[in-house]
Amino acid sequence: MPGTVKEMRLGWSLVLVGVAALSSAETLRMGTWNVTNYTGTNRGSAFQNAIYGTYQGRSFAPDVLFAQEIESPSAAQTFRGLLNTAAGSPGDWNVIFNTLTGTSGTNANNQAMFYRTSKVHSPSVTVVASPSSTAGARQTLRFDFQLAGNATAEIFSVYNLHLKAGNTTDDQNRRQAEATAVRNNANSLTGNRQIMAVGDFNWQSSSQTAWTTFTGSTSNNNGRFFDPIATTGSWTENNNFRFVHTQDPSGSGGMDDRYDLMLMGGKLGDGTGTEYVGAFGTAYSTTTWNDPNHSYRVWGNDGTSFNDTLTISGNAMVGSSIAQSLVTTATVNGGHLPVFADFRYDVVPEPASMVALGAGLLALVRRRRSTRS
Repeated sequence: MPGTVKEMRLGWSLVLVGVAALSSAETLRMGTWNVTNYTGTNRGSAFQNAIYGTYQGRSFAPDVLFAQEIESPSAAQTFRGLLNTAAGSPGDWNVIFNTLTGTSGTNANNQAMFYRTSKVHSPSVTVVASPSSTAGARQTLRFDFQLAGNATAEIFSVYNLHLKAGNTTDDQNRRQAEATAVRNNANSLTGNRQIMAVGDFNWQSSSQTAWTTFTGSTSNNNGRFFDPIATTGSWTENNNFRFVHTQDPSGSGGMDDRYDLMLMGGKLGDGTGTEYVGAFGTAYSTTTWNDPNHSYRVWGNDGTSFNDTLTISGNAMVGSSIAQSLVTTATVNGGHLPVFADFRYDVVPEPASMVALGAGLLALVRRRRSTRS
């Protein structure tokens, strides 16, 4: 009997060791990009190179991409196709597209979630409406999905935003209404959730009320968002923020606005479950684009383009080829650079691996018993 007990203990110890060996940490890259009135008829090769081109071992290569200004369902399918056929692509992209109401024309709020099917499953979309009392306030899409193999079975709820542009009182009031709708919706979410708000926020500083609505502490903080790179201030035309400016890489306005962001719920920085890869809540460097504390990047912005078009020749982050593609994708009308961040999560071992592990460990225990006898 003692020998049997010892063998059982050994067996369970080996099982635990084996499960630990099979378990692994997976990394997911999510990005956001206002693709500037994309109709599906041009800029295809530029998008492919901007996304999958490589420079010094670096590439955008997201696993999930939230896009703004995709003009139609057919444009969304065309963009999906160019993702799947780009050199270096894994070829497993799919898309969810929706048209929403709002200001600034019919395409201002058309949004899409492009995702790799090997990384994401069970995606769905919900329309989040802004108060009708605020004229012209835009709707927002919330995309819910799970990560393939995620050990904690979390639901990601990501708001894909395109807030009202401009700096007038009316513009700010509309952004505030849009922010309030998202915050209220996020506050109402329950269960094992991870929340994010990404997209083109069109604001000029963190002193505006829409920022406070997203990030402020209230009696209900279920839907509170944080800037993972803790870079607050007056961003527009401020050289101190040159590494996080996202607009405009191609037009006459130059790179001087932080319109495009990825805000995250606090659970992505609490040390459990899926986590942002980086020092959550630590301010981004003001001296280098290559901040070792963060995976968060404005793809293509090496900090040398302040108030000017994006640096092409000698671009230290992406090189001249990708930089030119980013300028081309932005068009001359005033475009945007993509923003991305990485996330780490634990993966559950595949059932087939567990069966093989169990069979191998059982054989080992039996072999030991046979040797002892």
